[in-house]
Amino acid sequence: MSSKSKSNAWKTFKQNKTLVIMSLPAIVFFFIFSYIPMPGIYIAFTDYRYDLGIFKSPFVGFENFRFLIESGDLLRLVRNTVLYNIAFILVGNIFQIFLALLLNEINNRTYRKITQSFMLLPHFISYVLVGLFVYNVMNYDYGLLNILLKKVGLNPIPTYSNPDIWPYVLVAVNLWKNAGYGSIIYFATLTSIDPEIIESAMIDGASHVQKIRYILLPLLRPTFVILLLFSLGGILRGDFGLFYNVVGATNALLYEKTDIIETFVFRSLVNDFNFSMASAVSFFQSVFGFFLVVFTNWLVKKIEPDYALF
Repeated sequence: MSSKSKSNAWKTFKQNKTLVIMSLPAIVFFFIFSYIPMPGIYIAFTDYRYDLGIFKSPFVGFENFRFLIESGDLLRLVRNTVLYNIAFILVGNIFQIFLALLLNEINNRTYRKITQSFMLLPHFISYVLVGLFVYNVMNYDYGLLNILLKKVGLNPIPTYSNPDIWPYVLVAVNLWKNAGYGSIIYFATLTSIDPEIIESAMIDGASHVQKIRYILLPLLRPTFVILLLFSLGGILRGDFGLFYNVVGATNALLYEKTDIIETFVFRSLVNDFNFSMASAVSFFQSVFGFFLVVFTNWLVKKIEPDYALF
């Protein structure tokens, strides 16, 4: 680096030293928990042996990836993980915007606070309890759903052996648990809008629907795009707590519709002790997520440059 470049870098640092100091905790956190463990990726390219350790285990190249692809598991895992995340992102964001708009229409401050508190409550309930709730509803013998079906003369549904109903159940549970919490960001955006803009529109005769359609929704669009970009980065990362506690990781009858990458990795580690295969899946997950974020950011930059992350 030339002396002129060093001088410019030092000058830039001095001008932004407050921001640099504020970002130090985040830099240290990611360095310790995200960059130091990175050499562990090497396990994905080895036939891992406990007695030899990570770097002395036999190197097998892409053999773990080849076996995973040929087994047919990878296609099912990627399909399930991506489709569930797309459903969670789209349905979740639409419902969060809807809740935020409803909250924004409530003028009574006390009632709005109470409503917000009730909406936030599901987010703080443990997935273990959520799994118990779902089990008590979906159980074949004494679950609430089948009791109601029997009451009206219908046959009970063998829920834990029928994979087709679980996509709807999982999307509904995710929505119930996270919609209230996620709506906070959209509601905060709405409260930051200059009230004079809305008052002017109302004086000009705009209805509530027109106010939402032509003022509030366009102003929420940047927030939606940024949250979408963040969400797409983790589109291959499933919600392990949700799937493990609500469905379970060992019910082979439901694998076709409920098995995601995280539950597969969990089984590989706990049941088969296959660290190499689990690392191969995780490595694929990270690389796919990285390129997806870069591609989506490029696409957003082409359409709306101001909304791009970088």
